[in-house]
Amino acid sequence: MWDLELDSVVAEARTAFESGKTRGFEWRKSQLEALLRLLQEKEDEMCKVLEQDLGKHRVEAYRDEVGALIKTLDNALLNLKKWMSPEPVSLPLIAFPTVAEIVSEPLGVVLVFSSWNFPLGIALEPLIGAIASGNAAVLKPSELAPATSDLLASEVPKYLDSETIKVIQGGPQVAEQLLELKWDKIFFTGSARVGHIVMTAAAKHLTPVTLELGGKCPAIFDSLKSPRDKKVAIERVAGGKWGSCLGQACIGIDYLLVEEKYAATLVELLKEVIKEFFSNSEHLARIVNKHHFQRLCDLLQDQSVADSIVHGGSVNPEKLFIEPTILLDPPLDAEIMTEEIFGPLLPIITLKKIEDSVKFIRARPKPLVIYGFTNDEKLRKRIIEETSSGCIVFNDALIQYMCETIPFGGVGQSGFGQYHGKFSFDNFSNRKPVARRSFILELSFRYPPWNAKKFQLIRHILHFDYFGFVLCLLGLKRQNYRFSVECW
Repeated sequence: MWDLELDSVVAEARTAFESGKTRGFEWRKSQLEALLRLLQEKEDEMCKVLEQDLGKHRVEAYRDEVGALIKTLDNALLNLKKWMSPEPVSLPLIAFPTVAEIVSEPLGVVLVFSSWNFPLGIALEPLIGAIASGNAAVLKPSELAPATSDLLASEVPKYLDSETIKVIQGGPQVAEQLLELKWDKIFFTGSARVGHIVMTAAAKHLTPVTLELGGKCPAIFDSLKSPRDKKVAIERVAGGKWGSCLGQACIGIDYLLVEEKYAATLVELLKEVIKEFFSNSEHLARIVNKHHFQRLCDLLQDQSVADSIVHGGSVNPEKLFIEPTILLDPPLDAEIMTEEIFGPLLPIITLKKIEDSVKFIRARPKPLVIYGFTNDEKLRKRIIEETSSGCIVFNDALIQYMCETIPFGGVGQSGFGQYHGKFSFDNFSNRKPVARRSFILELSFRYPPWNAKKFQLIRHILHFDYFGFVLCLLGLKRQNYRFSVECW
């Protein structure tokens, strides 16, 4: 698509937004309901394209994308009127008789870039927030998931308002052309490298940006005394590493931290769960394309890294499949420990004491999520207070992504801006304060000419000393003349 065509598409969306059609409750509700029908009526097709693009089993596709989106839409429809309602704001007594509220208004025309690992979910989840907030939107699906991209481009215009909701397909060149245009918000999910490009382009127009990036999400595995707790924890680690898009997930566990004395036991338990959960490769997704397959294979080319493999390591280039692989203490300066893995390779790093995990994490860029498998309240407190991350989850993995009441987003190099549920609504809104005051009461001491009494009245007010203010106002409190007469 040439620049002129892109200009025309975006101009139509802006004209539709400026007409005011997207601002009302009925339009927003109708579009969310239409999107819900799309998911319900095209469930089979959506599961098929996710299998085609990423080899996702139907159950995984429904759990992580189709079903999760239906849940998000149900929540948005249930709460839309409440979200749109002005929020009352409490004011200091001196402001009486002033009232104030926060009014959420749409930003305008927003651009959403989705990623390839959850090509349906990460395309439509932010779109739900953009629609609920009353915006016009342009969605750019990932070209690395072509079947899903084609489905979105074909079906979204049939269900949603085609004047205000656009789907534009294409590769990096189209993305670059879109970034040259003026937007009221850009929402990007992807790598930090491309995030730099998006932010640089947005700066030309001072466009606000939400960046959902990634990074190396650690999991701290403490000693768990209860055999049942240990078994459940191991299963959740396995699910958090290999159970969602074969580890190609920004919130997936990137590496494990464990005390030396428990490492061998941890490895054996993980092997058992891998055999139980993933012995049938049809229940696992595949690597998205040859480029990423080779990238993951290259991580294992370093001999010292290859020597650290204690389970797995086999690859199938024809099927773009790499089996769940465990590595024990690969070199910390190797690429597998300095770059986000985004695949089925799980390094386990041993420590003398589990408390050292806090220092280990602090020495590295802030992750999107820190997972902690522990029942030690002291360790939990240290993780919360002494580390920084987009989110902390104790004794589970990935569950936070399915909860609309928990904001999802990063910090530092893992991104910024939050969405999900009401947080998506707020992400695409301008929360505008509106204050109303009557003419009944006037506080004339706030105006010149200044004198000592006015100064004292202002001091009492700004210190919330209302009793002193009343006494001063009635002349019952001696003035504090700390300044010379010349000051007045």
